[in-house]
Amino acid sequence: MTTGVIPGGHNPEPRPTGERMPQQRHQPGQAGPHVETRTGSSVITARAASTFEPVGRSVATARSFVRDTLQGWGFADVVDDAVVLTSELVTNAVVHAGTHADVLCLRTDDGVRIEVADRYPEREVPLQGSAVNMGSPDREGGRGLQLCAALASRWGVEYTSTHKNVWFQLDLPERPVGTRAAGPSLPADLLPLADGRVRVAVVQIDRKGSISAWNEDAEEVFGHAAADVTGKPLSDLAAWPHTPGTGTGIAEALQLSRWEGSYGIRGADGRVTPVYASHLRVRDTGGEPSTVCLLVRDHERAVLQTPLRVPASDAGGASDGQNSDPFEVFIGSPAPDDLDGLLQRTVERARDMLDGDSAFLLLATDDETELEVRASTGLPSARQRFARVPVEAGPGRYGSARMPAVHDDLAAVPGAVPLLAGTGMRSVVTVPLKVEGRLTGSLGVAAEAPGRYSNEEALRLQFAADRIALAVESARLGELERLRRGSLSFLVEASDLLAGTLDRDQTLALMAQMTVPTLATWCAVYTIADQASDPYLSYVLHEDEELIDGIKSLLAKVPPPDPVPTPGARVWTAPGEHAHQAALRSSMRSLGLTGGPTRQVSAGIGPTLATASAVGGETVVLPLVARNRVIGMLTLGKPTDEHFRQEILELAEDLSRRAALALDNARLYSERTAISQALQRSLLPPGTPHIEGMEVEVIYRAAGEGNEVGGDFYDVFPIADNAYGFAIGDVCGTGPNAAAVTGLARHALRLLAREGLSGPAVLERLNSAILDEGARSRFLTLLYGEMRPQEDGSAEMKVVCAGHPLPLRLRQDGTVEAAAEPQPLLGVIEDLELYEQTVTLDPGDVLLCVTDGVTERREGTRMLGDDGLADVLTTCTGLTAGAVAARIMRAVERFASDAPSDDMAILAMRVPGLQKD
Repeated sequence: MTTGVIPGGHNPEPRPTGERMPQQRHQPGQAGPHVETRTGSSVITARAASTFEPVGRSVATARSFVRDTLQGWGFADVVDDAVVLTSELVTNAVVHAGTHADVLCLRTDDGVRIEVADRYPEREVPLQGSAVNMGSPDREGGRGLQLCAALASRWGVEYTSTHKNVWFQLDLPERPVGTRAAGPSLPADLLPLADGRVRVAVVQIDRKGSISAWNEDAEEVFGHAAADVTGKPLSDLAAWPHTPGTGTGIAEALQLSRWEGSYGIRGADGRVTPVYASHLRVRDTGGEPSTVCLLVRDHERAVLQTPLRVPASDAGGASDGQNSDPFEVFIGSPAPDDLDGLLQRTVERARDMLDGDSAFLLLATDDETELEVRASTGLPSARQRFARVPVEAGPGRYGSARMPAVHDDLAAVPGAVPLLAGTGMRSVVTVPLKVEGRLTGSLGVAAEAPGRYSNEEALRLQFAADRIALAVESARLGELERLRRGSLSFLVEASDLLAGTLDRDQTLALMAQMTVPTLATWCAVYTIADQASDPYLSYVLHEDEELIDGIKSLLAKVPPPDPVPTPGARVWTAPGEHAHQAALRSSMRSLGLTGGPTRQVSAGIGPTLATASAVGGETVVLPLVARNRVIGMLTLGKPTDEHFRQEILELAEDLSRRAALALDNARLYSERTAISQALQRSLLPPGTPHIEGMEVEVIYRAAGEGNEVGGDFYDVFPIADNAYGFAIGDVCGTGPNAAAVTGLARHALRLLAREGLSGPAVLERLNSAILDEGARSRFLTLLYGEMRPQEDGSAEMKVVCAGHPLPLRLRQDGTVEAAAEPQPLLGVIEDLELYEQTVTLDPGDVLLCVTDGVTERREGTRMLGDDGLADVLTTCTGLTAGAVAARIMRAVERFASDAPSDDMAILAMRVPGLQKD
């Protein structure tokens, strides 16, 4: 992959000078204004280019390139859309077209333009106005242009004789320009109070979230020396607030182009200092992004905090408030960017406005048949969050949702407001949120005393609800759109990861790691081997690793969920109930209430209680269905009663379908691999026999991933008393077909040799057997011999070398010589006339036999060869047979950097030296 970044400048054309500009073609079914060429008036402020090879992993690399580039430019608003579109277009280029993909990112003042070019222009040029069916949006491929039409501001296709170039433009959301905030001159006694010297800590964070700079004021305020914190993640020091309505964490805040807010920094003394922070994301001249954080003590926040926007009436000094913005009067400040923040501020303001004890806000689902709890204050929000309440009128239903309603005493009307059941609230006023007459939500305020509210309070609350309804609905729709696009990006990444492995255990781990903590706090994966087997708990993961063993132990005691093939998530209450009972029994035993021995309650929470807390919330089960069979279940859980959002469940369902297919593919691959390995192992010799008076060592390497047997083979076996046969051969080719011939050769050699035939007779009959295979026959080189240790300490070798690399003899004085003469190979001609040669090995001598995978080891144009092998063997004087074989293999491996492309076998036989008295 080649990349380049060129900051600044005016719209330089990416094509070489003199190249003919391609003719612009409109995409079928698109109106003309939506398909444009790049105009010469746009100003390019930065560009980044990269080329990706036509391999599958390039798609993920291209996504990372675009994501890093746009985040470095501060274009976080359009990153998800750009990544999704780039992924589809690069997939078309490197997978479907099979060519390199050239990706060019161009930054302008108002957006970003991305071009993806492939080198396969032989495609039908779509004519303007011709109707083309884009196909189903649910299909797995061919959606690049359809997504461009749906997500991009502008897009188009350009053709040349050598390239096809697809481009799309993403415009940034409109932002206010001009003065951001200003305040009047104030007397000194009205200015914010600060210490004698205000210290502003400046901390710079790199793209990984680690501290790269720490100034002197930061050392003074927090007590940490720069050398002690540099390189550490900021999250190790930051005490981030986890309050209802906060949807942004420290990692997300550091990725935003700008951010302001409060959190804490843990000092060197262990105490947390509340700070007010202003984050600005920048990039250096090399394009590397980082975040600059300005921090002051929280009571000095006026130094950094952007003043709140003041209504025009206040700025003008008017006292009647008639010109105030009703929305700002109710909310009190500009609406936050995120929906959760807006809703949380709304319920808090509504509670304060009516002097209530609690408040809540529900949003309608798309079909307006249910209301979903989204924010509350003064209530156990974790227990009710995302719970759904029907809208239809009736006993126990939320019948007052479409009209303002006042309940003087909920004790007299049980179930009128299900959200408040068991909370102690007695009176409540609720009003609808409507946009253009359509119900979008409900806002309520409740009090512990009965009869607190009247129609007057209902009218006040309705007036406020009318002011915020449009903003809430707009933020809700924006959140849904971001969730949809983020979900699409998530599924693209998940599919890429799942497709990258065929290992079952790794697939299970990926399934869990993609769901925790993105979709759930903990998850468990059950697998089903076959239809007659029960579900088996295969993998458990929790965001806190210390709780994994406890959850695994708990789930092992709970009957697994039923393997129902019905799609969709269903609630599973068994883990929570079992955990609750276990925690109750543990607590009663510790208090001596069970009649057994009393145990002292530990200072910290026990493992049982910790596990109960971890799985005590809502748990859902999704089936893993592949090829019309349930192969497992994906279980997702939360630690509290907070319900899963419907959007999260739909995303989990999409993920479960992809994960099920990946898991089933891994299962099939594992089964076939196990069968292949079992068959291959049956072709290998059972072991090397112990030969009195001889050292024998074998090293065997089959080429190709997953292969244990190839075209090379070896064998050492007893023939008769004090007589042993040995063979090393090479079948033409590699892989399973060659391995089949090795099995024939090895078994035939053993059978024929034990019949008492001589070496030449054994090879001649083997030659006939190979030729009898017909079209399946392959020629074979073979070195066969018989060894007989002698009483004087030497060994007699009778060898026949049929077209095989000659065996080498290493004498004690370091000389190396060939120990046989070459003869015709097997499997080519019918009538062979072979003869055997006798070699006597003296004590300390070594006979080395190898296959051509050793001598033909290559590095570029160089080859190890027979001379190179002899040179290595010369250095092996005095070594044992095992050491000789190991040194030869090391020399072969180090000769070239690439993995071996041919099978290799090394057989070393040595006569031990005579022992001296």
